[in-house]
Amino acid sequence: MYDDILLPTDGSKGTAETVEHAITIARDNDATVHVLYVLDRRRYRAADEETTEEVRKSLEVEGERALEDLEVSLEDAGVAVETATRDGIPHREIANYAEEAEVDLVTIGTHGRTGRDRVEKLGSVTDRVVKSVDRPVLVVNIGD
Repeated sequence: MYDDILLPTDGSKGTAETVEHAITIARDNDATVHVLYVLDRRRYRAADEETTEEVRKSLEVEGERALEDLEVSLEDAGVAVETATRDGIPHREIANYAEEAEVDLVTIGTHGRTGRDRVEKLGSVTDRVVKSVDRPVLVVNIGD
């Protein structure tokens, strides 16, 4: 049923709970997990002109670290993994990747780096992914 699972990450610690669900589903279905990090261009474009490149490089390093950590965790769990980095608006890049890679399921936490932006609501990226992706989305409730 699930051959390819998308696991977006923003590098935050909340991803760990989502990873456990992705591992279980991948093992049960002999699926590949696609780990995606999106360099949020809004973060580096909002920086002062003098620091834009520094902020961008910092995000790239953060993304590389997040992808490497998840790749090791997934491989240690015996799960096939592919990693990718995109540059853009997170929910749009997640939706685009899901379509391009023809993933069967997106696994994402209720909130990530920005925490809960509104009580009793999904994080803004998660909310937008759920509304924009045309395939099943597993939303994992991240404890506070």
